[in-house]
Amino acid sequence: MSTKDYLEKDFYKVLGVPKDAGAAEIKKAYRKLAREYHPDANKGDVKAEERFKEISEAYDVLADEKRRKEYDEARALFGNGGFRPPGGAGAGNFPFDLGDLFGGGAAGQGAGGAGAGGIGDLFGGLFGGGRTGARQQPPRRGQDVESEVTLNFSDAVDGATVPIRLTSSEACRHCNGTGAAAGTMPRTCPTCSGTGQTSRNQGGFAFSEPCRDCKGRGLIVDDPCIVCHGSGRAKSARTMQVRVPAGVQDGQRIRLKGKGAPGERGGPAGDLYVVVHVRPHPVFGRKGDNLTVTAPVSFPEAVLGAEVTVPTLGGAPVTLKLPAGTKNGATLRVRGRGAARKDGTRGDLLVTVEVLVPQDLDAKALEALEAYRVATSTEDPRAKLMEAAKGA
Repeated sequence: MSTKDYLEKDFYKVLGVPKDAGAAEIKKAYRKLAREYHPDANKGDVKAEERFKEISEAYDVLADEKRRKEYDEARALFGNGGFRPPGGAGAGNFPFDLGDLFGGGAAGQGAGGAGAGGIGDLFGGLFGGGRTGARQQPPRRGQDVESEVTLNFSDAVDGATVPIRLTSSEACRHCNGTGAAAGTMPRTCPTCSGTGQTSRNQGGFAFSEPCRDCKGRGLIVDDPCIVCHGSGRAKSARTMQVRVPAGVQDGQRIRLKGKGAPGERGGPAGDLYVVVHVRPHPVFGRKGDNLTVTAPVSFPEAVLGAEVTVPTLGGAPVTLKLPAGTKNGATLRVRGRGAARKDGTRGDLLVTVEVLVPQDLDAKALEALEAYRVATSTEDPRAKLMEAAKGA
């Protein structure tokens, strides 16, 4: 708002109160008019909306003791003949820009006294430096929300859609996010002029920080909403269906853009971050994009070779050809039976061979095993080990 606007508008007349009205009388008059001209009570009435803005504007100034004093002094000095610009123009018809006077320029030094920084120093709290009024706070992005989900092993491999219960803040539905009681509106914070930020000088540097009076909102609520207590935000619980992509791993953090808490004043919503926990599988394991499984084989199968059948996750079993002389711990690979990848392909199934040592043998098996030991008694399985140890 320009300096001229401040001087031309009679805020006392707008609220219908005398110039010596007390704070209680001003507040009472504002509440009565605000209820009468509130947009919610006058749907589609443009004139009522403009009238409501005038009422709120007047109350913003007169309800604040410091701003009211500055307003009264400015009108007494410029609005009632106390000072007239060159040419005899009155306060309502300026032939020059009063912003120059209050901005501390050459004209300001002539009228307000050189070295005083211009009359703008005197009325800076009311006119914001003489050129602009209170700035509206920009839209604010909603907060990011984090949640957790626990999946079965197979759902993590193939992907799944799961419900997630979220608790976040959103605009209070009772007051439509204003933070003010029904029939009233918040006023611009006089400390930060509605920006929500104040500057603090420390040495040769200036630091911005959230305004302490309005907690960074840029607004002051005189009559707070009974639900959100003036914050304009309320807790909200909702359940949403979230698609967890195939191939997700335990501990992975998934970002869902725009699925977090709603923004303020038209700002975008925050993001939702979902931390995934995967329950272990009794048979299968995971190694990157590959699945792992251990297949027990008998001693004759490992020595002579055989065809062995192993399970797959969520599919039909596969038969593998076990080469003769397969060692314990050897790994066989089954292509395309692993976890899903982002490009649509799948990893492999890694089958680890575990040669079983029999614990209980009948007489016939013991006799055959004894014959095998006699037949191979000339071979020392540890000969190479001993030679290697001597040469080391």
